[in-house]
Amino acid sequence: MMNEEQLNNLTRQIIGFSFDVHTALGPGLLESAYKTCLFYKIQESGLYVEKEKPIPVVYKGVKLDCGYRIDLLIENKLVLEIKSVESLSNLHLAQMLTYLKLGNFELGLLLNFNVLRMREGIKRVIN
Repeated sequence: MMNEEQLNNLTRQIIGFSFDVHTALGPGLLESAYKTCLFYKIQESGLYVEKEKPIPVVYKGVKLDCGYRIDLLIENKLVLEIKSVESLSNLHLAQMLTYLKLGNFELGLLLNFNVLRMREGIKRVIN
C-alpha cells in the first residue's frame, strides 16, 4: 500500500517521463504514439505498468465488460489518461473520474500532449 508521499513521488516521476516524451516528440502526433512511448519509458524505469487495462462496470452486483480501458495504470495505483487534443474538456475530466470510481483508484493524471509546453497539458485528478 502506497502512502500519500509515495504516491506524490510516483506522480512527479510520471510527470517527468511525460516531459521527456513531449520533448522528444513534440505536439501534433496521435494519442497512440504518446501512449506507446510513455509506456516504454515507464516500463524501462522498472515501474509496473499496464496498457489498455480493462475496467469492468459493476451493475446489480455483476461485473460487465463494457469496453472501458484505462490508457496506462502505474503500480496498480495511478491512472493515466493520454490525450492529444486542442484542450482538455469537462468530458475528459468526467471520463477520468469515472475510471477512478469504477476501479476504486485515488489518483489520476490527464496528460494532453498536444500543447506547446507539457506543463500546460497536465491535470491531476483526485477521487
